[in-house]
Amino acid sequence: MLRRRTVKWAIGLVLAWFAYQAVQQLVGAVDWAAVGRALTGVEVWVFAPLVLLLVVRQALNATPLTYFVEGLGLVRSVQNDTVANLFGTIAPPPADVVVRVQMFRSWSLDPVFGMTGVSLNSTAFYVIRFAMPVLGLLALGGRELEVREWILAGCCTLAAVVCLVALLFVARSDRFAALVGRTAARAVALARRSVDPDAWADYVVRLRASAGVSLRRGLVPSLLVLVAMVLADGAIAFASVRAFGVGADRLPLLAFLSAFLLAYPLTLLPLFGFGVLDAVLVGSLTTVAGAAAEPDLVAATLVWRFVTIAGTLVLGALSLAVWRLSRRTRDHAPDDDDGGASAGTLP
Repeated sequence: MLRRRTVKWAIGLVLAWFAYQAVQQLVGAVDWAAVGRALTGVEVWVFAPLVLLLVVRQALNATPLTYFVEGLGLVRSVQNDTVANLFGTIAPPPADVVVRVQMFRSWSLDPVFGMTGVSLNSTAFYVIRFAMPVLGLLALGGRELEVREWILAGCCTLAAVVCLVALLFVARSDRFAALVGRTAARAVALARRSVDPDAWADYVVRLRASAGVSLRRGLVPSLLVLVAMVLADGAIAFASVRAFGVGADRLPLLAFLSAFLLAYPLTLLPLFGFGVLDAVLVGSLTTVAGAAAEPDLVAATLVWRFVTIAGTLVLGALSLAVWRLSRRTRDHAPDDDDGGASAGTLP
């Protein structure tokens, strides 16, 4: 365990170094003294709306799971999502999967259907993640697009369509589900020879059988909710920018939104694109707001990251404590009058 955590921290330090180099390349030498002055000068009260927006974002992020897992509910979905994020960040895999399964069982929900819903939710998020640059280009208005922007939008749109079509085909066809399973297994077998393509094919077919009804019921609502989640995430970053005094005269809302959505696919990288996404975003915003706004933009980005990463971990820790307390309460609850176990207690 100690060795794994040491390796994890070493990887984090390497990523931080590359992120620093990316910032240097994209926006030049950052005046960190000016960034420090901006951070120390911000009022503490500005964190209140940021935290409120974070709660909204997490609720939206967890809502699709309620469509895919019948009987889960929004509160439990938020608990399951934030606790899994906490374990996925601080512990080696598959800790996040284990805790999700334990939570589903404690709520008397079939963990197979629960994890199927998690898989559907993840795939739906991939569709939205890759669709964001298209919305970012729309936010540009009538400005003439550069070649790189067309290429980015085209590649991301293709990826979003592939994810969506694969999701629909997996839900409707056993043959295609088996093909997807075998193809994925062969790709993984390049790095791990013990993978069994037939076993993967059978698993995806079983997943298709249990996912079909949930997918037809929840796909469109989940995609719409996830778009709102991304916009809520952008609202946290935008509120941070405004809190550091970068006004509409230097950085209009649509210009910010366009830069944010164009860079959003970088959240695919570890820690939600920490470092790389920030460098790209600061570079894009600085070209609009001007070099004088760079320290404030860097400071705003750091605050946004602190709230969304550290804040989510805190929500996960609180959710874990509430879940354990409620589980302990149910386990010690008296039996019903007919001698059976209480509704919340597993056999």
